Amino acid sequence: MSTIRNKKIAIIGAGLGGLSAAIHLRSAGFDVTVFEANEYVGGRANKIASKGFTFDTGPSLLNYPWVFEQLFAVAGRSFKDEVPLIPVNPSIKFYWRNGNHLQLSSNFSQFLFELERFEDRVGPAATRFFRTASKQYQIAFDKLVAKNADTPLQWFGNLTLSEISQLTLFRSFNSELKKYFKSKYIREALGSYAMYLGGSPFELPGIFTILPYGELAYGLWLPKGGIYALVEKIQQLAESLGVEIRCSTPIQEINVANGKCVGITTATGDFYPYDIVVSNVDVPTTTSQLLPKTSRKNSSRWKMTCSVVTMYWGINKKLPEIPHHTIFLPDHYEKTFEQLGSGNFPDDIPFYISIPSKSDFSLAPQGNETMFVLVPVPLLSHTRNLDWKKKVDELKEQVFMRLAWHNIPLSTHDISVEQIWTPNDWAQKFGLYDGSAFGAVHTLFNVGAFRHKNYDVDVQGLYYVGASTVPGTGMPMVVLSGKMTAERILSHVH
Repeated sequence: MSTIRNKKIAIIGAGLGGLSAAIHLRSAGFDVTVFEANEYVGGRANKIASKGFTFDTGPSLLNYPWVFEQLFAVAGRSFKDEVPLIPVNPSIKFYWRNGNHLQLSSNFSQFLFELERFEDRVGPAATRFFRTASKQYQIAFDKLVAKNADTPLQWFGNLTLSEISQLTLFRSFNSELKKYFKSKYIREALGSYAMYLGGSPFELPGIFTILPYGELAYGLWLPKGGIYALVEKIQQLAESLGVEIRCSTPIQEINVANGKCVGITTATGDFYPYDIVVSNVDVPTTTSQLLPKTSRKNSSRWKMTCSVVTMYWGINKKLPEIPHHTIFLPDHYEKTFEQLGSGNFPDDIPFYISIPSKSDFSLAPQGNETMFVLVPVPLLSHTRNLDWKKKVDELKEQVFMRLAWHNIPLSTHDISVEQIWTPNDWAQKFGLYDGSAFGAVHTLFNVGAFRHKNYDVDVQGLYYVGASTVPGTGMPMVVLSGKMTAERILSHVH
């Protein structure tokens, strides 16, 4: 391809992946315009504000702060100076119906103290787990996660055989935890981090034990003002570099001629010529809906992570019984993951609650709490005839009943502000394929070089960024995805 650095790049979607790609590409000298369908940037990481309550719609915690430090450094700015962080420690508390609870902390002594309540003399095993996961984390991020590769051989090419064996790719997440912990409660708590990827600890590779390790080692944080305050800072960073961001501008089609991108057409019918287009919309949504009919691809082969129902509640009282981050686990742990994986609602729903006003009082009126409830549910393709209004009422009642089980009184009378988003809402607002909340699955043969590439092999000049391409889902990963996509474009430009 001839030199085109003086030519323009269009990015469709101002999610964190799209904004990250824009920052890297603009820093490399490209002229970059981002087109966002919604009124505000952020994609899934958006905001609801009502009657003094501020809700983050998607991601509710920040981990791996070093990823954001690198992003800000690209533009010569200091992440620590730009985005004040509030530490959240203890980090996450887990509840079981039988009254057991386990609270994680990035303080290793506190972490051990909690584990010892469930397993005698667990210290040496927990230390081995930490040391092993630390090595895996370093190998993964130094040599694999953020590296573009077209083949598995390229991806593994710079690893030694010893390093490959340490990654435990051919053992499940749950099996890896069994090597260290006898207690099912410890395994279920640490294994539930698979839900961060919308997956199951019984299917994800063992290397994903780096998820709990990374949070414990690098801490859990809330940006002051909430996650969306970070999003706004990243938007400002992009604009300070000269990136143009056009909100309320949905794209109707990516225009292709003779196998090459030639531009984009907006929903109002306006055509803009571009040699390179980067889509931050889910890859299967892009390939099945945004390309011309002659270039579209069958997206039925895609295996996606589950969807979610998210509830945003302004609570008119304080809730001293519950911390900032809480996960309520089901009685039949493995069965629950099997039911979700097969497209069914679990008999006993697991769910996650975040109350960011516990850490940042400005997010709720005085004496009130801002609460976010996330319930994993089947994909839209499994719920086509479902009455979502009725189902949401059932899910709310299940949440209330489970909280009451743990002596945490909450009812509709305590909710002064409410918004609820179903999988239909997530799909319509942000182009999420099949309503999938976390993008494509992260099983062994759908990570790294096995995952969908961040460029289109059939349409020259079309690239991808975000949760359904490399390296995967989550705020740090999609920020790294923007870097990787920019590097891929630069490698194609001579």
